[in-house]
Formats: sequence, structure tokens, C-alpha cells
Amino acid sequence: MQPLRVYSVVPRLPSQLKELWDLAYNFLFVWNSDIASIFSSIDQVLWRDCQQNPVKFLNSLPQQQLEELANDDFFVQRLKEAAKVQRNYLAREGCSYKFDGAKKDQPVVAYFSFEYGIGLSLPIYSGGLGILAGDHLKSASDLNIPLIGIGLCYQHGYFRQYMTQDGWQQERYPSHDFEEMSIKAAKDKDGKDVMFSLDMKGQPLHVKVWYVEVGRVTLYLLDTNIPENPANFRAITARLYGGDLEMRLWQEILLGIGGVKALAALGLEPSVIHMNEGHSAFAGLERIRIFMTEHGLSFEAAMEMVASSSIFTTHTPVPAGNDRFPADLMRPYFEPYAQTMGLAYKVFLSLGREDPRDDAEQFCMTVLALKLSRFNNGVSKLHGHVSRNMWQKVWPQYPVEDVPIGAITNGVHMPTWVATDFSLLFDRYLGPNWREDPDCAKVWRQTDNIPDAELWRTHERLRERLVDFVRKRLRRQLMNIGARRKEIELADEVLDPRALTIGFARRFATYKRAGLLFKDKERLLKIISDSKQPVQFIFAGKAHPQDNEGKKLIQDLIQFCRREECRMSLVFLEDYDMKIADYMVQGCDVWLNTPRRPLEACGTSGMKAMANGVLQFSTPDGWWDEAYLPDNSLGWAIGRGEDYNDHEYQDFVESQTLYKVLENDIIPEFYDRGHGSLPRSWIAKVKKALRILGPEFNANRMVEDYTEKAYQPAYSNYATMHKDDFQGAKDLAAWRMEVMTKWSSLKVRNIRSETHTDVYVEEPIIITAEVFLNGLTPDNVQVEIYAGPVGQDGKFARRNTVVMTPEEDMGGGWHVYQGEVMPHEAGRFGYTVRILPKHELLLDPHSLGLIHWAQ
Repeated sequence: MQPLRVYSVVPRLPSQLKELWDLAYNFLFVWNSDIASIFSSIDQVLWRDCQQNPVKFLNSLPQQQLEELANDDFFVQRLKEAAKVQRNYLAREGCSYKFDGAKKDQPVVAYFSFEYGIGLSLPIYSGGLGILAGDHLKSASDLNIPLIGIGLCYQHGYFRQYMTQDGWQQERYPSHDFEEMSIKAAKDKDGKDVMFSLDMKGQPLHVKVWYVEVGRVTLYLLDTNIPENPANFRAITARLYGGDLEMRLWQEILLGIGGVKALAALGLEPSVIHMNEGHSAFAGLERIRIFMTEHGLSFEAAMEMVASSSIFTTHTPVPAGNDRFPADLMRPYFEPYAQTMGLAYKVFLSLGREDPRDDAEQFCMTVLALKLSRFNNGVSKLHGHVSRNMWQKVWPQYPVEDVPIGAITNGVHMPTWVATDFSLLFDRYLGPNWREDPDCAKVWRQTDNIPDAELWRTHERLRERLVDFVRKRLRRQLMNIGARRKEIELADEVLDPRALTIGFARRFATYKRAGLLFKDKERLLKIISDSKQPVQFIFAGKAHPQDNEGKKLIQDLIQFCRREECRMSLVFLEDYDMKIADYMVQGCDVWLNTPRRPLEACGTSGMKAMANGVLQFSTPDGWWDEAYLPDNSLGWAIGRGEDYNDHEYQDFVESQTLYKVLENDIIPEFYDRGHGSLPRSWIAKVKKALRILGPEFNANRMVEDYTEKAYQPAYSNYATMHKDDFQGAKDLAAWRMEVMTKWSSLKVRNIRSETHTDVYVEEPIIITAEVFLNGLTPDNVQVEIYAGPVGQDGKFARRNTVVMTPEEDMGGGWHVYQGEVMPHEAGRFGYTVRILPKHELLLDPHSLGLIHWAQ
């Protein structure tokens, strides 16, 4: 029988404790230990059992205990101080970055992401992409960037992992009660829930909007699990990365198109959007449609408006990780949608195809995002290079280095991930600026002031805490599968709190090569059985529910860990989440990472470990490729980034390197103890890593890079193109059409250089060329010399470009251009001439895909 009416029953907080609600409904408690300790000090066990969820925690406290707290003057005073800390943080005004003309009550940037890892009590993340998005919001809050987030409110989130007796991964999907979480329903000016609908193949999809406060930043979450929708639509926001291909299409329509509609329903008008991965690329289409229908712009002008104010970050260097949809699946959803923009369906599909003429190619969300953004980037320098190679077909006439995809290396939010013990140490010797200004090299230089003994004792406490945590988790895992009593009792003895502890925690995708360590099991057994220099490993991670190869990797690992000679030194922790990550990145001595280069886009877990004094041992991929120093003074590398055609041979070679470095470098250095049993050389590495890597690989630096290189230019371009009834956008679109019409008839002839066959190093070479502009003016083009060393194959080894200047109008559309290049080293040197489009509102001349090479 259904109840006639349902109420939300909440505890009656005494007036002295009312501010607990303010603290509970802002995720600032995740990275402010003074606020978090208010809750944990009430009942530490309950706080842990509630997964650090302050709303559920307060709802679980007996009324009598609340009355007792209200009469505890010491607690009430602490609460007032914590509330003041939060109020001061939220009230702080000012931002180092100016967005001239932006309205104070409006965001400038809307950040779209499929998942967010804000805190343990908001489980709408699966792994690195979501954690990165959460850290992005937190640093934007710290920096006071006018940014909001857009995501989906998953009823079940990502799956929770548990293991069968034989070690096979199983999945469960607990249901989340939003009324017991730190989220609230968004309300309109009349106090009603913010709702909107969008068309889904002729059916209305109704959407409710929730919001989450992340410090000064608001994250809006879209929810379809409401009574107004049929069962199949209610399931759209049921699971993260769940369902079939059509369900994924529904989710991405909701995030992109629905996300833009949600902004309108909320009365928000951000000028810039940032698409975190291709899942939200439909947001660009919806913005184009709005500019056309509400402001009367042509498709071309609307597209320029959108692309000039959009940022796209690609995260995956694995082709299978980029969503693609068949044209027939998309037709009923997007053929009518394309008609509202005046586009034929085939033309619409070309927006998502690398080769617009290939009717058999599926629609790719990454390609759509690349075409609808003038600011594209990978998440590490190496990943930027990989992405340029991966997506060169979108700009087929360009050499790889000119493909308009840059790189902004990820970072981690230091206050979230640095252990409280280390935070106190940093406060004492670095000063509080390591939290406020973590990308300041001057702050991190103070690391050398930390006494070796104090740093090491702090680290040892964290390792001891990790070992204690692992024992408790392992005991619970064994009880859940009905293990024998002796086996459960042995869980209390696993690991040695003084032994070298190596952590490996990540998604168990095959390219991450979790099995590399086990290539030579006998050699590994010899390493872990050395009683004089003990070594132990802790593993954690999930395989995608449909990835049976990944599940088999986990099963093989677990079965090896359970062997009699391994069970005390090798442990697998199930259900990897932010809590396990916290303990591992803070308590391990070495962070092991073994991806097959160059398939790891970045790898931020290693950055979190680094921030806690944990040394890296990784293949030179992702962030470690740019952080690693060849003298091993910051950590160790597995190989030197060699390229292999035979993956099996590569795995063998790199596994042997892994064992060799462990045996000859890492283990001896860890156990090389001087006076006071301190590993002085090891500690020196930890300090140098903090000093050099700390100011670089943090989320504040990352968000500042996005702001300087993308948000500010995109906002400025938007403002310029928007004024005077979008005249700038109209002019840019008209210019683009004219240039594209005339581009094929451009010519370059009579290229001459005033030099002999042989030239000297640093000797200038004067180059002239006659260029036919076919009715375009010199202001419309950029003529460049493309020069550099040339290999024996006649191809440029690397290049430099020099802009040529127009020297003479020859009449008839012909112009003389001149420029100067200079070889800086001996050897074969060559040059050619090319033409690119140029316009004051075109931020990157490569973005249009137009180029003319001298023949």
C-alpha cells in the first residue's frame, strides 16, 4: 500500500547548532579540515559509517545527543569558529583574472562534465576524469573564477565492486537518497523546483535540476528519475556509464543539449563553455541553435560565435574511448534538430566525421567537439602530441605539429589530497600559502627547511595508518565471501608497517598493464620474501563491467595474492574509491604506474602521491614523461620511452627493467639508513620532488592556465563578437565564406632566396615570393616561410615558421612577399612557403583548416 503523503523528516537542531546545516551543505568540508573535524568530533565512528556525508550524519544523530552538544560551550564555540571560517571564505571577493563587462551575479564559464569526484559522499564519479573535474571546481573556487559546473545526478552512480570467492569482479548499484546528501533542489523565483523538458525522438523528456555548493562554485546536476517521465527515460540518470549505445546517446543529449537548456531555466547566461571530454559536445550544437532561433544569426555566424567561446579538453588517447554513434541511430533524434538549423542531415553528420565525405563513418563526439571549439587541448604535453597525431584527419592538409590541439597538463587540488599530518607539517615550514598559492615556486622552496627526521616520522605514521586500514578492509572482504576463520584472523597480520610499501591503484584496463609486475612470478616472490629488506604491494582498482579481460587481470592478481607465500605481502583491496585512494596516495612509499606508452593521457594519481612525499616509479607516459629527470632524483622510470611494434616483447623488456630497478635502485636506497635510522638519500628525493613538482602539478596552476590561455581569450572574443547586435560574428562569418570561396585559386610563384647553395650557420636567408590573392587583401592572409632541418627522406625533421611581409602590389591580384630565416645548426636545411587565413577575431589561423602550400 502506498502512503497518501510523504514528508521529509529532519532533526530539530537547537538554535546553538543551526550553523551545522550551513557547513553540511557546502563541500568546503572536503578540503577544510577545521570544518570536517566539527562533524568527526561528534562521533567519529558514525562519521566514518556515513561515508563522511554530513547530512546523513546529522540525520542519524539522536535528538538527545544534539541537545547535549548545544549545552557544550566548547563545541558551540568551535562550531562558531568553523562557521566563521566558511563565511569568510565564501565572502572573499576579488579574482586575479579580469573579465571586463561580466555581470557580477552571472558566471562567465560553464564547465560540462559527465562525472564529478567532489567527495566520498557524492558518488557520481568512476575514476580519473571525475576526480579531475572535481579538483577543477575546487581550484576555481579557491581562485574565485566565475565558473559553474553542469553534470548529471545519477541515482546509482558508478558500480560498487565486490569479489566472489574465486576473485571474479561483481557489481552492485546502491540507490542514493538525494535528500540525505549535501545537494538541494534548485528553485525558481516563486520557490518552485526548476524543471524543463527537451524533445527525445518526439517525446518530451522532463528534467529536474539539483545543485551542489563546492566552496564558491555551484555545480548543477540534471535528474530524469522523476514521476513525469516513463520508466525508460527515468533510467537515463540511473547509472554512470551504464546501459546500451542508445542510452549513452540519451545521456549525452541530456548533458549537452539539456545542460544548455538548464542554464536558461536557471536564468544563467555564461559566455564561455568548457567541454570536459566529448560527452557534452552537443552543448555546442544547442548554443548554435539558440543563436540562430533567438538572435536571427545565420548558421555560419552562430557557429563562429560558439566556436570562438568554447573550450574542449580531450582525455583519452585510446580510440575506443571516444564515443561514436551510427547515423541510423542518430537520425530520429537529430534529423528534425538539424532542420531547425537549416541543415541537411548529411551536412549535420559531417560535423562529427573526420572525413566529411565518408558516408560510412560514424558520428564521433570528439570530432564534433574539436570542430565546435577554437581552444582544444590534451591533458599533458605528451598527450597533446598524441592527440594531434590521432585527430590529424580532421585537418588533413596540416603537418601534425600544426593541428590545433594544444596541451594543458592536469593538476591535483592540494588541500583535498594532502594528508592532514603533512598539511600541518607544510603549515609549519612552508607557511599557509601552500594552500592559497600552491603553484608558487617560492613557497615550495621552503621544503628544504623541513627537518629530515620530522618529515620521515610523519610519513611513517601515514604508512602505519595505511597498514591498519588495509588490515581492517581485508578482514571485512574475507568475512563477506565466507572465508575460513584462520584466514580472517591472518588479515590482522598482513603487511609490515615498517616495510617498503608500493601502491598500484587504477582502472584495470588492459593498456594499464596491471600484470606487468607478475611477468616473472619467481623473481617477484624472491623480492617479497627477503626478510632483511622486506617489500610489499597494495593493489586496488575496478574493471569496466563489460571488460572481461580487465576482470581476468584482477582475478589472476587476487589468486596470486592469496598464495601462502604471498598473502602477507600482497593485498588487493576491493571497491576502489576516494577513501581508499586517500589512504594509498598518503601512506605508500612508492607509486607504481605501468601503462603502455603513450596510452596514459596524464595519470593524476601519481601527482596526489607526490604531494604526500611518495616517490614515482612509472613508465615515462602522461605527466611523468614531462616530470621525470634522467638522474632519477625525483623518482624512477621504466624504460626511456622507446617505441615497440611487438607489445609482447615490449612487456617482457619493460618487466625486466621494472625488476632490475626495484632490486638495484629502489629497495637498496630505501633501506640505506644512516644515523637515527633515516634514509637520507630517499628523503632528499622526496624533498626535491616536492620542491620541483609541487608548484607545477597542482590544480591551481592548471585552472590558471585554462583561464589565461582559454577562458579570458574566449570571453574577450565572445564580448567583441556579441556587441552591436552580433556584428563581429556576422563579419567573421561573411569573411570566412569569402575566403573559403576564393581559397582554391590562391597561387604562389617565383620563390627566390638571395644566397648560394651552401650557407653558413646563423647566416640569414632572404626569401621573396609572388602570391596571387584572387581578390583577397593582404589583411586577409598570413604568408609564412616554413623552414627547418631536412632529413634524408626530404621531410622536415622539425620546423620554424616566419611571417612574410607584403612588399609590393604587382597588380592583377599579385603581391610580392619577403621574409628572412636563419639556420641555427649545420646540416641539410630547407624551406617552403605557405598561406594561412588571417582575421582579427580568428584566434588561431589553423582552426579553419585552410592552408595553401607552394608547389
